[in-house]
Amino acid sequence: MNIETKLELIKRPPTEEIITERELRKLLETKEHPKHYIGYEISGILHLGSLVIPGYKIRDLIEAGVECTFLLADWHSWINKKLEGDMEKIKLGAKYLQEAFKFFVGPKLKFVLGTELYHNNDEYWSRLIKINKVVTLDRTRRCLTIMGRKQTETIDFAQLIYPSLQANDIFELDVDIAHAGMDQRKAHILAREVAQKMKWKVPVALHNHLVGGLIKPQAEGYDENQKRDLEISAKMSKSKPSSIISIHDTEEEIIEKFEKGWCPEKTIENNSMVDMVKHLVFKENKVFEIERPEKFGGNVTFENYDEFEREFVSGKIHPQDLKLNLARDINKIIKPIREHFEKPANKKLLDVFIETKITR
Repeated sequence: MNIETKLELIKRPPTEEIITERELRKLLETKEHPKHYIGYEISGILHLGSLVIPGYKIRDLIEAGVECTFLLADWHSWINKKLEGDMEKIKLGAKYLQEAFKFFVGPKLKFVLGTELYHNNDEYWSRLIKINKVVTLDRTRRCLTIMGRKQTETIDFAQLIYPSLQANDIFELDVDIAHAGMDQRKAHILAREVAQKMKWKVPVALHNHLVGGLIKPQAEGYDENQKRDLEISAKMSKSKPSSIISIHDTEEEIIEKFEKGWCPEKTIENNSMVDMVKHLVFKENKVFEIERPEKFGGNVTFENYDEFEREFVSGKIHPQDLKLNLARDINKIIKPIREHFEKPANKKLLDVFIETKITR
């Protein structure tokens, strides 16, 4: 596969940002199989925004010849008080995450548990000190929003090492491409700054789109950039159950959630349902069909997103028609994943989340 084709795969949606594209090109020109990583806290059930969107991008990376690794971040989860801060529950939850991503992405994705990375690893802990020697407390506090915490929140001291711990994972795994959603951007910028100061390898940062939730978005102070803050605040979040389409939702539940969902007429800005047409429906299908009664204009088929957007903004597509037809197509995406977890062995992996209070 030539460099241009690889670049096209990596850059295409749901990629939203690459820091920098010039560095990515040089990497692909000099290394046939660059090393990638994405890391997740273990904290609750997966949804469209946490499995499907990043899963699409990992598939693209693998197709482009990138060696992809998924870090099951058990220590980060413990520090951030996920699953009640119970490490045994966290490790059980890690098995669920691994099963889901293995099913959706495929067998080429590698998995590493944080504990395996840190145990008896003097070099890791020595490097962590070196990182913190060149990072100020103010710089660290500005990064705390990667944990879903606002800068003004009261936190314990262990949470202060979270950003440098995340940066250190990148160096320990010898990562060429650090991948996450836009909400993790600050951690990657921190890692790049540290690498430049220490004259270590500077990772390319790849950020995928954050799909919005089904409730009206409002800024909550996760980023100094107003546009980015709204995007992060509005993302699907398991701590806001009404905002998500879970990978375990039934068809009836999906329809009900969409019917109740926020979808302003003629508006595309911060409209998650329009966004899903772009990043999910047209990712899976060549067309998007709106089925509706003849008295409301009859059925209409769109062959690309831009065509659909024009018709929605003009008012020719009513939000209710969008909701019902979008629910149909989203259910088609979710159905095979849902059925995979209905198998008895996989269904048991959900027990730890059923028994535990889910927090941010």
